[in-house]
Amino acid sequence: MPRTRASAVQESERSRPSRAFLRVLYIVLVAQTIALAIAIVLLVQRPAGADSAGAGTPAPASSTPTGSKPTPTPEPLTPGQQLLADAADPAACAVTFAGEGIADPPVLEHLGILYAHLPIPQRDGAVFAGWYPTPEDAAAYTDAARINGADMVACTDQQITLHGSWKTPEQVAAEDVGVPILMYHQFTARPEGEDGWLRGNYAYIGDFDAHMAYLAEQQFYLPTWDELSAFIDGRLSLPHRSAIVTDDDADQTWFDLAVPVIDKHKVLATSFMITAYRQDPAPSPYVLRRSHTHDMHQAGDNGDGRMVNWSADEIAADLQASAAVLGVGQVLAYPFGHYNDTAKQGVAKAGFEMARTIEPGYVRAGTDKLAMPTVRINYGMGLDAFIDLVG
Repeated sequence: MPRTRASAVQESERSRPSRAFLRVLYIVLVAQTIALAIAIVLLVQRPAGADSAGAGTPAPASSTPTGSKPTPTPEPLTPGQQLLADAADPAACAVTFAGEGIADPPVLEHLGILYAHLPIPQRDGAVFAGWYPTPEDAAAYTDAARINGADMVACTDQQITLHGSWKTPEQVAAEDVGVPILMYHQFTARPEGEDGWLRGNYAYIGDFDAHMAYLAEQQFYLPTWDELSAFIDGRLSLPHRSAIVTDDDADQTWFDLAVPVIDKHKVLATSFMITAYRQDPAPSPYVLRRSHTHDMHQAGDNGDGRMVNWSADEIAADLQASAAVLGVGQVLAYPFGHYNDTAKQGVAKAGFEMARTIEPGYVRAGTDKLAMPTVRINYGMGLDAFIDLVG
């Protein structure tokens, strides 16, 4: 039977959801939306490392706990510490320098040997007055505490700071310091001396021991050759009680008798060696080897030394051969004390800065570096006479 309009309307109304059903559906959808929003918030706030699988499963340990501080960046090494790190040597000592107007970089020294790299700072209108272990010593110019290349390296935890001091040129000029270069030659163990030996060329070892003991006990300052050069230039002040100990020729008695005395009293000394005859290594950490020429310690054609007979080029070649053996060409002792202008030209041409004569006198500011005087020690010079010479 065909459906009437009324029946179709009734069927349509039966298939349409009721209002009560729609209200229930709306409430369910709202509840689901709220639940989803809560889940999202909880997920965002969930601690890092929590197990997403749900409760009951332990979360893995976090490598960086929540709230912990980040690892601090290491402090950069100081220049002195960097020297030690690069050296990786347990005997190394980083020496840092401090003081007004001093900007010298640290240097690396080594325990058990003498300081070898201490700088001599320069400053306009001032004269450097040395290195000291404390600011107080630097301010007081404590000579007994002053440190230089005559001292063994000593430091704590591989580091030390040395403090520099200054004087005015007027102060230094008023002090008028004269430095004796003490010249010894051969030695004897016989108090009565040796027959046929020149009195000016040897000393009794007992007297030498007394001389070195006096220098050590009175805490004489023992300048290096670098310091003596700076002193002559007016760049460095030296204490009144300063002295340089030298030996000419490196005779066997120097090795056998004198060097043990040098070691006992820890006195810096220089051995002027004739390198054509001897090339011995330094017999003590307190002994510096310097040149007495390579092969010019003999007479030339006119009976005078070769130093005043040869040309400047010949002299320079000989001295360069000597410097090659010694590893340094800094200072020379003229053989027999002979020299002239040609000799000085040859010395300078060889790259030497200083030369010592046998002329009597003391080194002062402005002394000719290629004609430095000396204080000769003769046989029979007792302690009293020695004191009169050195002060």
